[in-house]
Amino acid sequence: MRKQLTKQLNILNVDLITMGALCEDAITTVTKCLVDNCREELVQVRQFYEEINHLEKDIESLALKLFVREQPVAKDLRIISAAFKMIGDMKRIGTQAADIAEIVQEIDSSIEEHPARFTIGEMAEKTSAMVVRSVDSYVRQDEVLANQVIESDDLVDDLFIKVKNELVHTLKTESDHEEISIQLLMIAKYLERIGDHAVNIAQWVLFALNGGY
Repeated sequence: MRKQLTKQLNILNVDLITMGALCEDAITTVTKCLVDNCREELVQVRQFYEEINHLEKDIESLALKLFVREQPVAKDLRIISAAFKMIGDMKRIGTQAADIAEIVQEIDSSIEEHPARFTIGEMAEKTSAMVVRSVDSYVRQDEVLANQVIESDDLVDDLFIKVKNELVHTLKTESDHEEISIQLLMIAKYLERIGDHAVNIAQWVLFALNGGY
């Protein structure tokens, strides 16, 4: 029975790592398109999103079967419980990356002249790094890396406030940038949420490793 559980847990682990890698691909691709003001790679984000949804269903089904059939205890139970929670956050990262891609698709070239462009670009890159590190912390089973993700959330929150203030100021003073400012504000909010989901993933990694966070 233990051998069968170990085999199934290995499958769960591989699927989770694959789903996490797709989240990394989705957020890094949409970040690149936002920062570089390009459109060619945005279609890939939708493909990543669809693969993430498919994997979420597979992992959810496997986790439920393990709960029912194997009745895991101790660390095995924590690993399966954490996986069940993590896929929810990963799915939302994929969804929000796809939402950002739709907005980026609509943004015209005037983004290159927008006063908040560099700040939101920095926010996007920091958020992308959080997602990458949160997934890596699971792959490596690394508590230190997971805690670094949690700590870096304050930086992303500070950048969100900075972006929001810049965009509000632009909306008040520059009518030419009104539409794009609203679009960028929506993107900033999605990025903030993605950062929150990366923190959740890191916290579930800590839970899987030691039962707390």
